[in-house]
Amino acid sequence: MAAPVQLASFSVAFISTLLLVAATWTDCWMVNADDSVEVSHRCRGLWRECISNLKDGIRTCDLYDSILAEHPLKIVVTRALMITADILSGFALALLVLGLDCVKFLPDELSIKQKMRYSSGLVLGFGSVLGLAGSIWYAIDVYLERVRFHSVFLGIHYDFGWSCWLGMAGSTGNLLASVLLTRCLCATTADATSTRRLQGLMFRSRAATCKMYAVASQV
Repeated sequence: MAAPVQLASFSVAFISTLLLVAATWTDCWMVNADDSVEVSHRCRGLWRECISNLKDGIRTCDLYDSILAEHPLKIVVTRALMITADILSGFALALLVLGLDCVKFLPDELSIKQKMRYSSGLVLGFGSVLGLAGSIWYAIDVYLERVRFHSVFLGIHYDFGWSCWLGMAGSTGNLLASVLLTRCLCATTADATSTRRLQGLMFRSRAATCKMYAVASQV
């Protein structure tokens, strides 16, 4: 049972980490469209803003100012949370790979490999919380901006972009992998430990019975 859980956790963590990294570095966290004209489609990301002309398909992107320049709070906070989540998820994924039983790393140290898997689950869980916080923070700010500007400019609306949804999906996947690693594997290990203890007790009981019969036969 442990091997399928390990592989499932690794698969979910790997795909979720890719989604999280893609969300951080893509450019469509917020969509700004003009309903009245429907000529252009604008996507705003954490690093640049891109405008696509719906008639001729031309797409132009403008990079934001340097990282040290002043930016809106939602961009600064989301950048910090998403980058930290990416780093933690990558570290946890590497730790999980080394902790898999099918990987020939410390093959005789099963307890150490178990601790590595458990630690990777904890790091994944912390990174997923940061990723969810960054994505939800940005989504809430987009919603508030949509409400604020829609009352002034009725033709313009703001929506969540696909990058924001990728961030939420990747963070949720890492949270699921964290639960698998910290709960299911621990339960499996506890069952295996109980089985070994029961086998040990049965062996000692049989040994004591055999010894008693041996003493009785000598008498």
